Amino acid sequence: MPALLGALRTPWAGIVLLLAAVAVLDPANLRETVVFAARALAGTAQYIVIAVLLLAYLKATGAEVMVARAFEGREIRMIAFAALLGGLAPFCSCQVIPFIAGLLALGAPLSAVMAFWLSSPLIDPPTLLITAGALGWPFAVGKAVAAVALGLFGGFAVKVLMRSGALASPLKQAPRSGCGCGGPKPGGKPVWRFWSEAPRRQTFRAECVGNGVFLLKWLALAYVLEALLVQYVPAELIAQLVGGDGLGAIGIAALVGMPAYLNSYVAPPLLAGLIGQGMSAGAAMAFMIAGAVSSIPAMAAVWSLVKPRVFALYLGLGLLGAVMAGMLFQLVV
Repeated sequence: MPALLGALRTPWAGIVLLLAAVAVLDPANLRETVVFAARALAGTAQYIVIAVLLLAYLKATGAEVMVARAFEGREIRMIAFAALLGGLAPFCSCQVIPFIAGLLALGAPLSAVMAFWLSSPLIDPPTLLITAGALGWPFAVGKAVAAVALGLFGGFAVKVLMRSGALASPLKQAPRSGCGCGGPKPGGKPVWRFWSEAPRRQTFRAECVGNGVFLLKWLALAYVLEALLVQYVPAELIAQLVGGDGLGAIGIAALVGMPAYLNSYVAPPLLAGLIGQGMSAGAAMAFMIAGAVSSIPAMAAVWSLVKPRVFALYLGLGLLGAVMAGMLFQLVV
């Protein structure tokens, strides 16, 4: 019985149960749900493959020690760099998960990781152009500035909290380290041509399989959830709840935007129409930022990586940052 209960709590079981529910309750949409999730996962596959191969290579060569060492003693600069890099990286909130997993496993400080984590889903070059076309350049530039500012805010907030030791060991499972038999050793020199040694080839294969399966199962569940949201929760209905002016509308917009799925390509045209119907620019900004940072598909994947207190902090920083960005943007415009 314990084994059965444990199996039912796995991502694979969640996927099967969700699709089974669609098959029973709405069989006409089962194929469309599966196709949507499969296409979304296929679009992310290149990021998964790159992240898995890179992490396995670092483990097999022993270079992960060098990567982790590069983050030591440079935390403030790394926070700023991570926030800026996140604002330029073309990743949505789900696609960034493989890279966050790798950074955490390699010992990157949580403050810098949080800065990248918060800023990365918000803006990228294509999104900037789409947002400018639908909402104007002031809104697009405001969102880009908000992305970097949110990363800096989250990174330095985590840095302050880490001084008390409250955020030690953020991962749910401690990262595996190399051991014996010619594998990576702490303080050792990397062996870049790892394929010349059998133990290192074994490490590479094991890391590829382990990390690949881990990321595949959680991202597959995330995209099934995303497909269900797109199918059964109309974006227009969600966004209509946040019409009106004032600071209250900005707070409501951020709260509603958190669980809503509006990707960065769909949101600008929809929000442009709602702004024309009376939605404030600040509420639109808060809605867009909160939705990008903490959509349900992204939260499902984030939950798989970190402990509950770090997950709650991520959500809290995202919500607070969205409200602050909305308020400041409302004052500016």
